[in-house]
Amino acid sequence: MGKAQIGRLVVVGVGLIGGSFALALKAASVCREVIGVALEESTCEDAVRLGIVDRASTRLKEILPQLEPGDLVFVAVPTLAVESVFSQIKEYMPAGVTITDGASVKGSVVRAAERVWGCVPGFLVPGHPIAGSEKSGVTAARDDLYCDHRIILTPLPNTGDDHLRRVEQAWQAAGAEVLKMPVAEHDEVLAATSHLPHVIAFSLVDTLAHDAENENIFRYAAGGFRDFTRIASSDPVMWRDIMLANRDAILKAIDLYSLNLSSLRGAIASGDSAALMGVFTRAKAARDHFTKMLAKQAYSDSMQAQEITFIAQPSGAVSGRLRVPGDKSMSHRSIMLGSLAEGLTEVEGFLEGEDALATLQAFRDMGVVIEGPYDGRVTIHGVGLRGLKAPPGSLYLGNSGTSMRLLAGLLAGQDFDVTLTGDESLSKRPMNRVANPLRDMGAIIETGPEGRPPLLIKGGSQLRGIHYPLPMASAQVKSAVLLAGLYADGETSTVEPAPTRDHTERMLQGFGYSVERNGAQATLGGGGALKACHIDVPADISSAAFFMVAAAISPGSDILLEHVGINPTRDGVINILRAMGADIELVNIREVGGEPVADISVRYTPLKGIRIPEDQVPLAIDEFPALFIAAACAEGETVLTGAEELRVKESDRIQAMANGLAALGAEVRTTPDGIVIQGAQEEAVFSGGTVDSLGDHRIAMAFSVASLRAKDTIRILHCANVATSFPNFAELATGVGLKLQLA
Repeated sequence: MGKAQIGRLVVVGVGLIGGSFALALKAASVCREVIGVALEESTCEDAVRLGIVDRASTRLKEILPQLEPGDLVFVAVPTLAVESVFSQIKEYMPAGVTITDGASVKGSVVRAAERVWGCVPGFLVPGHPIAGSEKSGVTAARDDLYCDHRIILTPLPNTGDDHLRRVEQAWQAAGAEVLKMPVAEHDEVLAATSHLPHVIAFSLVDTLAHDAENENIFRYAAGGFRDFTRIASSDPVMWRDIMLANRDAILKAIDLYSLNLSSLRGAIASGDSAALMGVFTRAKAARDHFTKMLAKQAYSDSMQAQEITFIAQPSGAVSGRLRVPGDKSMSHRSIMLGSLAEGLTEVEGFLEGEDALATLQAFRDMGVVIEGPYDGRVTIHGVGLRGLKAPPGSLYLGNSGTSMRLLAGLLAGQDFDVTLTGDESLSKRPMNRVANPLRDMGAIIETGPEGRPPLLIKGGSQLRGIHYPLPMASAQVKSAVLLAGLYADGETSTVEPAPTRDHTERMLQGFGYSVERNGAQATLGGGGALKACHIDVPADISSAAFFMVAAAISPGSDILLEHVGINPTRDGVINILRAMGADIELVNIREVGGEPVADISVRYTPLKGIRIPEDQVPLAIDEFPALFIAAACAEGETVLTGAEELRVKESDRIQAMANGLAALGAEVRTTPDGIVIQGAQEEAVFSGGTVDSLGDHRIAMAFSVASLRAKDTIRILHCANVATSFPNFAELATGVGLKLQLA
């Protein structure tokens, strides 16, 4: 966007806020002239001397008639003084001038405008810069105060488009990120996030300052006290005005805080350890999440902050021992079932990726006390099947389809309403294949257009058990129905057309819940109870698959993958690679918590193309992006059929992989339910180039592995979501020999 073009800028109130805005626009060279208005002559003189304004006056009524259409007036006075400024503007300002302000209470500004003009005029654009300093006054002004900070504009329905555009461009020229919000929402949000913290800080310091028994508090206070109470050094007059102007919203925030503080006091008084851990763990998780948000906001363009490109350069063999992160499917289920169990569940090997953390946060939001994760260790204070509480808002599940589909089953039997939302990618994925069988059980579920998120699940439904033959092999659909069956009257059973992962059934049994398994059918009755247990999550075979393929396609490679889950409903990647001729050996086979585990040794040997048996497709559904790379490096043709589900994953993985392989010179042809890949035995199978992962983590990692057989660099776009399932992929990949950089 080009620079804003403003004739004159008039700043009414040349203090920290107004003066910094003036300096920023002068530095950006977007104003013909900057004029300051202040109450005191000395302030005007300082503003001119410091170069903040070109000229200044104490008489606004003398400045206003000089203005022309296209000029901008920024009202930066205390909240309760805004109305008097508006009165002068009404009397003396020519038409065509734009007015905006910096007051932190927008309802007060709107009411002032209505009293002066009878309505809010179209040339007024209420705004609030979210920036400040302990220092105040004209000498504190600086030109970078608003850089990478947010400015909230609260336009009304009749706000003029040209006036809104002028104000928006001016703030962007000052380096700020511009957001828009309704007036009432702004005041409620700021009451909770800014005004209430100031109330607490002022009150705490005042309390301690007047307590004779605490005379040494300030002398010996540590940095935490200093940081917490820093905002009590802010301008008292300004904050008095804010408290009066936003009284109703602030009182509402104080009442809620007082209620929670009283509850916390009660927990301390009664020695309620679980309640204390609940408050502290939820607060820590929320603060950590806020810190991550702030880190992303360091970029002026929040979308750019999310963009990661993998630069994968050709390299030789891979070798070494490594343990990939914990199984994502089991990590999800350990949090879900541990939360619904009675007692304390300890989890080791938990995957600290964004998908599993989204599940963890969802249960924290529903009142479950969860300690950790700390180096893969999580402690869950279970609340029982009926102990969940209504969350304070929607449950945001990021990019995790597993979280949304399995939670839909669990939440269908609760007595409260809940909405499940996700990011842009998850919001495009189909949910009716889960919602429809749950509706057959009596659940009331509303979806977005075409059966996509968000999901609104109504509470209080009386579920009934059903017998559900799955139309398509899907562990997520099967699990959602069985989990809903925990709350249903009678028996619930599912029948699979082909085997899928059985982690839900195994883990339910590990928590002491009876599940009858008879071939393709799984059956359970409602009304039982889950008992807390210890869970050791093995390494994820889906994550291990990338390194299995890396060793299988790269001459001279020798990899040992430790403590990998080899559940027979998940071992399709091993079976398919072996059928292609891969040298794979399972060593140290053992059972951990009901799940089979082994160390997997893979050595290079030339591969051959095969027709993939359809009975192996459900057992390797998540590993096919990596297997497609192996197929391209094999002698002869590889044919995949019966894999329609790949088209409704995080992306259409069949088409996305085909596009990427073709861009790198491979010969591929797609079919409605699969793909045909013509392999090559050349040393460099792939030409190098740019591929788009479409934000799909498995596609990004698969093409990283392809670089082992590439002639030139492969650039892989949109790789940020790798963190959702495999947060240290790049680190482990480079450790065993891939040349992978992040840009």
